[in-house]
Amino acid sequence: MTTRSIIISQIQQVAAEQKKTLAPLTDDLSLLDSGLDSLCFAILVARLEDAIGVDPFTASAEVKFPNTIGELIAFYEHVAA
Repeated sequence: MTTRSIIISQIQQVAAEQKKTLAPLTDDLSLLDSGLDSLCFAILVARLEDAIGVDPFTASAEVKFPNTIGELIAFYEHVAA
């Protein structure tokens, strides 16, 4: 699986488990408008660390937090590379 497909799959799984309605997951969708709340994002980051093997939020001293789905995917792809 690609990093993108892992992230999209995990977003969908967390949303389903937390009974959240997701907006269509496009690269330009704001994370704030995705339908996930802060608990969902915490669960998502923990699962992505397990699935991808890296936590980009702690991998670098200079972290620019992603604002969109596309930026989130690029964030993980860059650190996983």
